[in-house]
Amino acid sequence: MRHKGDRGVTITDIATGAGAATTIVVCTTCRRPGDPEDAPRPGAALASRTVSAGQAAGLTVRRVKCLANCQRGCSAAIVRPGGWAYVFGHLDPSAAHALVEGARLLSDSADGLMPWRDRPEPLKRGLIARVPPLHYEDGE
Repeated sequence: MRHKGDRGVTITDIATGAGAATTIVVCTTCRRPGDPEDAPRPGAALASRTVSAGQAAGLTVRRVKCLANCQRGCSAAIVRPGGWAYVFGHLDPSAAHALVEGARLLSDSADGLMPWRDRPEPLKRGLIARVPPLHYEDGE
């Protein structure tokens, strides 16, 4: 299903259910504080590098215009249907391979969580949020 988001950005719902793929979402508009408005965006560089690395690994990478994490850019998210979603910030454009490795870890996880110990360093330092699946029950 497609619909317009609050900034006029078209949003495509990510498939859910068994066998649905882990997806990396990268903000293309992230920039560093003090960067001129018309300067090349580090977020666009991270997105391009992640698309290349993700394709080589057989992953889906989506570009978005804003993840609303502007004070902590470059930003990206890794989502897996039925699993937890992870939002990362303070990423460098060179973090593309770390995002791909994180997506692989989440994809291979039996419990839908990305194992902390095995995460690449940029994903340990840059974690902003971990969001449970929609139908999460903690058992309490």
